[in-house]
Amino acid sequence: MLRPLCGLIFLLAWCSLAAAGERYKIDPEHTFSSFEYKHWGLSLQRGRFDRNSGFIELDLSAKNGAINIEIEANSVSTGSDLFNDIMRSDSFFDAQQYPKIIFNSTKLVFDTERLTQIEGMLTIKDTTRPVIVDVTQFGCRFMLIYLKHACGANGQTKILRSDYKVGRYVPFVSDEITLYFSVEGIKE
Repeated sequence: MLRPLCGLIFLLAWCSLAAAGERYKIDPEHTFSSFEYKHWGLSLQRGRFDRNSGFIELDLSAKNGAINIEIEANSVSTGSDLFNDIMRSDSFFDAQQYPKIIFNSTKLVFDTERLTQIEGMLTIKDTTRPVIVDVTQFGCRFMLIYLKHACGANGQTKILRSDYKVGRYVPFVSDEITLYFSVEGIKE
């Protein structure tokens, strides 16, 4: 009984890998976006956004696809309720007027089988600018826990806060920040 079940799982995984143009829904339990900045030249501080959604479309044989990530600005988490409220205010993200931070890819860059960069447009508040996300980890596989194929990646990019109208307290708080993305998607 175990042998046919293992064969079926292998067949499902193989067929899943062979399919072109797969669509994955971002798993909010395993996806988050974070940021890092210098605080008064003393230390690197970090924060994160706890609610992310979107999709990944991949055609690995053609080496192309699309990624859309929507980040709820109101989900910013710094470890301090007071600072979270300040970050959500109109002094920074203005989460009430601009509830979403959005990244839409324009190009996926592969080095043989490995995804290495994602070019795209990042929108914060009412400003959209091009960014290049360097991919540090990428993988796809059949996940027994879901009985579905899943893909995931980690990446990072640097931006200037002032380019997106969230530059308050520059230069005391660094204008340049690093954005980190940890994304996992489950095949629909």
